[in-house]
Amino acid sequence: MGQEKAVLNSNLNFGKMLGIDNVEKVKPGGLELKDRLVAVNRVTKVTKGGRAFGFSAIVVVGDEAGVIGFGLGKAKEVATAIAKAVEDAKKNLVRVPVTHATIPHETTARFGGADIFLRPAAEGTGLIAGGAVRAVLESAGVRDILSKSKGSSNPHNVVKATFRALLDMRTPEEIARMRGITLDKVFKH
Repeated sequence: MGQEKAVLNSNLNFGKMLGIDNVEKVKPGGLELKDRLVAVNRVTKVTKGGRAFGFSAIVVVGDEAGVIGFGLGKAKEVATAIAKAVEDAKKNLVRVPVTHATIPHETTARFGGADIFLRPAAEGTGLIAGGAVRAVLESAGVRDILSKSKGSSNPHNVVKATFRALLDMRTPEEIARMRGITLDKVFKH
């Protein structure tokens, strides 16, 4: 019972951070996860004895088949910060809908000052995204998409806004089930 409660609290914390109510986490066992470094930042703490330098890293991991996660790590050395970020990312894995190497529908999201707009694209279009958005979409296995990032370019907020946009999406099957109609009626205008 205690372990289930801890998992539930962990899910709520991850969802609460992104402003989403029901986030279903995925366990990393058996998944071939690839990690992508989004940003490394040198930080300084001023102490009585001088300056103490450290590093913070943000990493995105994914199986390139719809399972992604991101994590933050801080340490005195870059390699240790990245390793901590990868471990944190593996604790925050979620499944996002990817259909035919693109997304099911247009979506927008905002986190902090970062605005993200994602639009599905035809096969062969490629991944039209930059920086942190590209890392998240590559990790999810999206190969054809158009994206636009407006506002803040802070990698932390851009990654969280992209996650929020991907987690807000629903597949046509989910929409049909929620509305209580058949799949062919979803596509009728």
